[in-house]
Amino acid sequence: MHLLIVEDDSETAAYLARALGELGHLVQVARDGREALFEASATNFDAIVLDRMLPGIDGMEVLRRFRTGGVMAPVLMLTALGSLENRVDGLEAGADDYLVKPFAIVELNARLNALMRRPQIVDDPGMFSVGDIEVNLFQRQVRRGGRLIALQPREFAILAELARNANRIVTRTMLLERVWDYRFDPKTNIVETHISRLRTKLNLGFDGDPITTVRGAGYMLSDAG
Repeated sequence: MHLLIVEDDSETAAYLARALGELGHLVQVARDGREALFEASATNFDAIVLDRMLPGIDGMEVLRRFRTGGVMAPVLMLTALGSLENRVDGLEAGADDYLVKPFAIVELNARLNALMRRPQIVDDPGMFSVGDIEVNLFQRQVRRGGRLIALQPREFAILAELARNANRIVTRTMLLERVWDYRFDPKTNIVETHISRLRTKLNLGFDGDPITTVRGAGYMLSDAG
């Protein structure tokens, strides 16, 4: 894999570059957020290992800029902040995986390999049209009635999943696994919260809610509006 390692600690960066290089990866290192943004925009990396605590532009903001700027490479976030809230924040910002320091290089490598085995979004058609809603996967844009609607990364991912399964029920468990790829406490309301935000943005200025809640089953994006 061609990897970008974003790490400001020189010893940690050198260790990661050496260890991952010995495992057969081609490794490039960025020392801060600005350098990471430049390198990721200039090169199509297979995956990015991103430290959360960076000087200047921190890792969370770098991650958000990756996603809004069209950087689609899977991102594995490294951090010493290991609480559930911290992990959820990282995943909501657009991370594909989250590994807490200290970690074993064999686990990091296994997680990177797992990211490469996931189906990639580019295997989908480039555009889904459901009623008056258009979801452009390549440009990561959503329009309703021709009007561009700004969504956060997780909101976009939920809508994309609903659009892939238009007029079919998408369960809450499916959304947790496919959008967050994370095993949350079953009592979490993270899906409901994001669906509510998505609805608010989709329906502002429009009549009708295209997302139907199927009680006890899940959600469905309907072309009937």
